Amino acid sequence: MASDRKVHVFQEVAKHNKNEDCWVVIAGKVYDLTPFMDDHPGGGEVLLAATAKDATNDFEDVGHSDSARDMMEKYYIGEIDPSTIPLNKISIPAQGGQNNPAKTSDFAIKILQFLVPLFILGLAFAVRNYTKKE
Repeated sequence: MASDRKVHVFQEVAKHNKNEDCWVVIAGKVYDLTPFMDDHPGGGEVLLAATAKDATNDFEDVGHSDSARDMMEKYYIGEIDPSTIPLNKISIPAQGGQNNPAKTSDFAIKILQFLVPLFILGLAFAVRNYTKKE
């Protein structure tokens, strides 16, 4: 990364929120992802959803690979001035030991997706055995 990169204000970065002009803020750095829109594995819509806010949590929650993190360097265009980010747009990482409701909900859904079919299968066996005895 070059050391002569510009410090951007949030209002300027937030204006770049289109397919043909897409900037995102991740971990205090600004990236121009316009050339990557068509190549992003999750699609350009995912990148557009990350504009006009601090997208650090969005980026981290996906679990990007080391190669994806290395690739970001070529799209780096500068730093964000943290004092210009509105409070409702700041991404605050979850503290250790605190439960993240979104992740807890996802976990509960995955458990239910496993247990409900298992319950139905068990119920089917019980009904089959009950009806055989009569």
